[in-house]
Amino acid sequence: MNVEMAYLLGMILGNGEIQRGAMTTRVTIDIPHKNIQTDDGLDTAIYVQASLVNIEDIVRPLIGANVNHLQERRSTKISFEKDNNEYIMREIIRFLGGGTRHQTMILPNEVFSMTRDEKKSLLRGFADVTAYIRRSNIAFGQPGHHRVYIEIPGNWGMVIGIANLLRSLDIPVQTIDFGHPNFRDSNVTKYNEGKTGYWKKEHQVKIWANEFLPIGFNIKHKQRALEMYAEELLQTMDAETTHKFYWEKPIRFKRKPHHPAESDPSLPRTIRGQHFESWTQLAQALGYHE
Repeated sequence: MNVEMAYLLGMILGNGEIQRGAMTTRVTIDIPHKNIQTDDGLDTAIYVQASLVNIEDIVRPLIGANVNHLQERRSTKISFEKDNNEYIMREIIRFLGGGTRHQTMILPNEVFSMTRDEKKSLLRGFADVTAYIRRSNIAFGQPGHHRVYIEIPGNWGMVIGIANLLRSLDIPVQTIDFGHPNFRDSNVTKYNEGKTGYWKKEHQVKIWANEFLPIGFNIKHKQRALEMYAEELLQTMDAETTHKFYWEKPIRFKRKPHHPAESDPSLPRTIRGQHFESWTQLAQALGYHE
């Protein structure tokens, strides 16, 4: 393991797909543009294209092969193909535990024994393909209270794994917006309208902008926004306030009605059938706690 390998693995875990053939394996990583334009009105795709040089400089020497890329309106895809018996490919497959898509990949326990720099590099790779920071990502509607959003569709284990990996670097999560009926349809409004699966959305791990600076981005417009918004945040909040884990703060509970989907079979068995008043209760039940 080294920082380059950690970065590549972070990108695959965040938004990658493994296609295994009889002789070769293709790895494809999707870098979503999310919004067509950045907050300053510039084309997101151009920024991603400019960032590919830096990303390829990290990945190409590691894999010893060319990196292909295809730019579309909503995303840029990078890919490479290697023989199955090559060491780098065997290591990628081993690390991923045989997972083939990011929605079902598991963050292995091995990451928690990596060096601090390797952990940061893996998280940066993960963030480059899953995280966003925009002016609209503020907390409590308060100007300057900027946050990074890491979006993880459907993969419950990955949410908690990433939260705990951040914790191992002393980076607190500000909140987690779980794709759970108690939080994505808390008043049972959509369910009663007949939209019974409305709550099945991506999980959002939210971190104060200044707290995310040690991780950062290789995608240029994201890093530029992070630095700008972290500076703005520290003009309205102090670092002592942002640097607190949920178990170090008063926990507020908002009473929620029981939701018929609390026993939905898509929920993890460990929480299926349970009712949660706060995201902190759910995080604790899943393994992110003191």
